Amino acid sequence: MQNAKDSFYMALRTRLAAINPERTVLLRGTIRPGILVEEAEAHFAQPPSDAYVLRWLALGMDLDLPATMTAAQCEIQYTTCGTQSYGGLDRGRALSRMDEEVLAILQPFFAPKMNYQVTPPTQFLTRVFWDEPAFSPAVAQRDRLSRTATVMVYSYEEQGE
Repeated sequence: MQNAKDSFYMALRTRLAAINPERTVLLRGTIRPGILVEEAEAHFAQPPSDAYVLRWLALGMDLDLPATMTAAQCEIQYTTCGTQSYGGLDRGRALSRMDEEVLAILQPFFAPKMNYQVTPPTQFLTRVFWDEPAFSPAVAQRDRLSRTATVMVYSYEEQGE
């Protein structure tokens, strides 16, 4: 399932960079697109504002098919404080823009499955695909407004994985 998770993340990261190149995050001294995988980063006390954090939750398998299909639940968490120029009073609008970006980076609901453990990355024969997102209600915590979108990501296991 690691190749599917990597492929999903890289597809979203590439799409985000194309849709909104200004949405970036500074991590370990490097500026990169504003999306990260929680399990691949150092622990942070509070998620970064104005960035997307992918968190992998449940994992399942369907062995009754000609090829094993795996499914993993991915939670996309994002938070904003609004902009300084409006004193944070535009945080609802900023969250709405982030909602729209989530919908945009998830479409189309598939991507090629790649092996990122080799250089250059190689493409598998199958794709990674996912459902439409389910959005949670917005949560206000002090000056921060947050939301979570949950997506089921699917992949067929190939020989050699």
